[in-house]
Amino acid sequence: MDQDQILRVVLALLFILALLLMLAWVARRGGWLPGRAQTARLRVLGTLSLGTRSSVVLVQVESARLVLGVSAQQITLLHTLPDAAAGDAASGDFAETLGKTLSGS
Repeated sequence: MDQDQILRVVLALLFILALLLMLAWVARRGGWLPGRAQTARLRVLGTLSLGTRSSVVLVQVESARLVLGVSAQQITLLHTLPDAAAGDAASGDFAETLGKTLSGS
């Protein structure tokens, strides 16, 4: 092999590598590959809108269930739910379950 052939092989390999990296980037941007946020053990169980830019969100992070207040500027932990209430929230109406849990009954 002379230098021209080696150069062609190296350029072809670099082109293929660049093409693979570009396809991986497009796949991640398009949602076909999971990113870091999608691999976390985080699940939104429900949301309740309070206005145009604020809401209450029930989130399950592994075994913890959190009630979060979400606004345009910040996210605030409002309450940590006991494990028994989480089963009701996953299967029923979020607003009803949130009201029962926060009222203590």
